Amino acid sequence: MNLAEDRGVLAKRWRGGLAIAAAALVFIAFAATGKLPPAYALTGFAIVAAAVALALRSAQEGDRLARPATAVQTSDDLLRSLVAGLPDPVVALDREGRVLALNERARALAPALRQGEPVSFALRVPEVIEAIGRATKEAEEQRVVYFERVPLDRWYETVIMPVKRDPNTRGRDLVLMTFHDLTPLRRVEEMRADFVANASHELRTPLASLLGFIETLQGSARQDPKARDRFLSIMQEQGRRMARLIDDLLSLSRIELNAHRRPDTPVDLVPIIRQVSDGLETLARDRGVSVNITGAGALSVLGDHDELLRVFENLIENALKYGAAGRRVDIKIAMGSSAEGDQEAQVSVRDYGPGIAPEHLPRLTERFYRVDVAESRAQGGTGLGLALVKHILNRHRGRLTIDSTPGVGATFTVHLPTVVTAVAR
Repeated sequence: MNLAEDRGVLAKRWRGGLAIAAAALVFIAFAATGKLPPAYALTGFAIVAAAVALALRSAQEGDRLARPATAVQTSDDLLRSLVAGLPDPVVALDREGRVLALNERARALAPALRQGEPVSFALRVPEVIEAIGRATKEAEEQRVVYFERVPLDRWYETVIMPVKRDPNTRGRDLVLMTFHDLTPLRRVEEMRADFVANASHELRTPLASLLGFIETLQGSARQDPKARDRFLSIMQEQGRRMARLIDDLLSLSRIELNAHRRPDTPVDLVPIIRQVSDGLETLARDRGVSVNITGAGALSVLGDHDELLRVFENLIENALKYGAAGRRVDIKIAMGSSAEGDQEAQVSVRDYGPGIAPEHLPRLTERFYRVDVAESRAQGGTGLGLALVKHILNRHRGRLTIDSTPGVGATFTVHLPTVVTAVAR
């Protein structure tokens, strides 16, 4: 007999007991007129007492049966509240695989999930569905790592944990599914592997050149002054290239180490830009490029002076090297507004060189990415300059935008929160 049938039986008992008690009271009232013998009157009192006892017992039994139902309802509400407050995507299932509760993060992960429906309707990952069956059957934790390609490449680990309820209660057994996003870890691993491979390659090339020239100077060119001078000049340049690469690698590591620490010192950008321009005057003269600076007389941001100096050194030097064909570099300093409406400093460096094809723009700030490898190496580039720019600006809560049209030139714009905006935040 189920709970609903139990309650129906108790209700009939309660109504029956009250009916009997009412009839007995009528009987007693009639007996009180003196027309019935005393023995019949005592029998009537006994019937009333039994009827009242039956009604009270039925009421108590109804309360006892009602309490577990209330407990089950309260338990489900508590389950939903607990799942909603968990930081990871979590789904609670019954033993048949139907969804009992889920939080917003799980709904964002699998929008088709619906309470009361089988999880297999929304999560079409065979290995996960099989793991749910094993967890229910074997009552053991299961772990599954799976990969999704749509809409983006993502890796997840699903932990499936069966939860056994107290056998003395009417509560249901559960299966809890927790999802952990492994994508950042996988991407970091890939980036680390790529970084080591690229760094090793970049160092191996000049090192091989140095060793080759040293062997030549020790052998056939030992007594050749012209060859010796030419080789020594090349060796010096290769040594400088390795030194620049190591310096960039150390700078990048240092910036990443302090990425969570936002600089808090007010810095005026205008003197920094003029200092960089003055320092690159010889390079500009050698390339036949004029540098024009226009804009504000003072523009303060919260920043690290040396790191911001490195940002503009990279951007202006790149413009002089790769945009030299345009014979002009324009640097514009201005106050602007971000997409959120906050005031920000905007410094654009524009060249009038060959420009950059659209397919290269999204990857320019990747480590060791080059549009033209041979040209970059010929110009003494390490492939880390724009990566350094991006990481420094990220630490300063700024950003870099790039706009370019092939044959027209390229514009690199630095966006940094001003002092007033940064303090308000």
